[in-house]
Amino acid sequence: MANKLKVMLVDDHALVRRGFRRMLEDEPTFQVIGEASDGLEAVESAEKLQPDVIVMDCALPQVNGIEASRRILAKRPETAILMLSMHSEDTLVRQALEAGAKGYVLKNAMDLDLVSAIKKVAEGKMVLDPQISRGGTLKGERDTGLTARELEILQHIVAGKSNKEIATELNLSVNTVSVHRANIMDALGIHKTAELVVYAIRNGLVNLP
Repeated sequence: MANKLKVMLVDDHALVRRGFRRMLEDEPTFQVIGEASDGLEAVESAEKLQPDVIVMDCALPQVNGIEASRRILAKRPETAILMLSMHSEDTLVRQALEAGAKGYVLKNAMDLDLVSAIKKVAEGKMVLDPQISRGGTLKGERDTGLTARELEILQHIVAGKSNKEIATELNLSVNTVSVHRANIMDALGIHKTAELVVYAIRNGLVNLP
């Protein structure tokens, strides 16, 4: 990688930011270009520093991480945001993804691989903590009535790909992919992409990378 990946850290605890900074500065392809301790500061710094990836704490003073992400992405949609949280509740995960976060990982996970997670979201991949997909409401695989083609398209949706990208990859028209996406949501009784992603992972309908 010729150009280093510019990373910004947002957490209201200086010790946490310092720990993450040390972890990331050992990675030669990263450059930590700034830090913020609350949501408002995060929005201002993101506009000024223009990071490639923001590691965003969910629970922040002033403005929480989800709202800060929404404001940042409204101005800089190309920024990849990795949400860190102590909580694995469906509602929070869904809100973070709806706000545009590319990933949601738990801060207290013993196997937290921040470097790998940052690289994945920078590449446009979706990253969800394994504990979320193993969570208390995990129902296991079930008969959803989806066709093999719909499950294939669902896999691409979970990977964060647009209808156009899926159409190109599967050699289909964009309209066909749109119809499949609508049929999937209809079959599962889900109306938002973020909810679809969480549902698909929790119910073992897709393979996580």
